This record gives sequence, C-alpha cells and structure tokens, in this order.
Amino acid sequence: MTLALQDRIAIVTGAASGMGAATTRLLAEAGATVLGADIASHPAIALVGDVADSGFCDAAVAQAVARHGRLDIVVNAAGVIVRADAPATDDDAWHRQMRVNVDGTFYMCRAAIRQMRRQGSGTIVNFGSIWGSAGGKGHVAYATAKGAVHNLTRSLALDHAREGIRVNAVCPGEVDTPMLRGAGRAVPLTDAQLAEMADRVVPNGRLAQPEEIGRVVVFLCTDAASYMTGALVPVDGGWSAG
Repeated sequence: MTLALQDRIAIVTGAASGMGAATTRLLAEAGATVLGADIASHPAIALVGDVADSGFCDAAVAQAVARHGRLDIVVNAAGVIVRADAPATDDDAWHRQMRVNVDGTFYMCRAAIRQMRRQGSGTIVNFGSIWGSAGGKGHVAYATAKGAVHNLTRSLALDHAREGIRVNAVCPGEVDTPMLRGAGRAVPLTDAQLAEMADRVVPNGRLAQPEEIGRVVVFLCTDAASYMTGALVPVDGGWSAG
C-alpha cells in the first residue's frame, strides 16, 4: 500500500484557508504538485478566480494541463455558508450558496472529467458535510447545497467508473476553521464557546482540526483507495454514528 503522490498534478479549490489550505499542504507533502485555486489572492494561490464562474474552472484545468501536461487530482474544497432558516434566507444568500457550493463543484468536476477521460484516469474529492446527509437546523441553504454535492458525487462516480475516474466526497463534522468561527456570525465564536459546542454535539468531545480532514482527502487521492468511488466518507468524531 502506498500513500505517495509523486508526479501527480492536483488542483485544490478553496485553498487559501481552512480545510482547503490544509489539504493543499498535505498533498504537497505526499509528493503531488498542487495548484491552489481561490477567489482570494494569496502567495500560495496559483489560480485566482471564482469557482461559480464556469469559465474560470475551464481555464484552471487548461492552465494545469498547459503547465504540467495532465491533471490527476481535483479537490473541491471551496464553500460558503449562511446560518439562517428559510424565512431569514434572502434570494441573494440562497443563490450564492448554490452557485459556490453546488455550481462551482459541478463546474470544476465537469472541466476535470473532460481532461481525465482523455488521460484514462483521475481522482476527484468533493467536500460534502454531515449536514448534507442529515439536514441542518438553521442552515437550510447550506444543508440543501451539500445534499446536492453528495448526489452529484454519487452520480459522477457511476457515470465515469469505467473510464478510470474515481469520485468520492469527505463529509466533515465540526472543524475548527475560520468558517466555523466567524462566517455568517455577527460576532466570532470564542475558544470557550467552541469548546462548549464540541462538548455538546460531538461524541468525542472536540472539534476536528483541518489537517484531520485533509489526511482523509489525501488517502482518497492515493492508490490505497483505488477501489473506492461514489463513497461519502464521514469525518465527524462519531457524530453520524448516532
């Protein structure tokens, strides 16, 4: 069994922070050449743009192939969240979550698969969520979007299994990221509030660190996971076991 990714070319979206940044580092440590993609300009980001723009996704894949001759791995970690129930979710908030979380994932998968099928191989890992399988109180748009990502993952896996293309998803629980601490909140959560949240909702009593999710992503990208496709892999401290 090998967890090495030497000579593999990867794109990671949402690579500027959180789980995307951790995954980018870990893929590089495993030997992959990684092109980070993000809407935010950053020294670690090779591809700056919005995944909700299909043209950007097509161009990102084209740039990877122009620079390196192929594309072996795509990790769709870009995402946004609005914490609200339906009456409090306005049209703009709803559509932005669908555009980034669903459309952006689809656009990057579509662009990648067009290249991967020419090569006869490739691996895609999408970011789902525990809320995509169970629903999320006060997260109606986010949970809906992640549920779509789960079925997108399964459908792509079925469509392309015989073309040498594997498509899986990680489904994180509560992870200590800037999104959890601050996104969509009037006041960011304190360390004490995060600890209380973890103790209350996570069976093992703590939040995940981004690297703990990233390590599972790396595994799914390696040949050690060669018989896995269409899997939704919970990484949630036992949350989904209840």
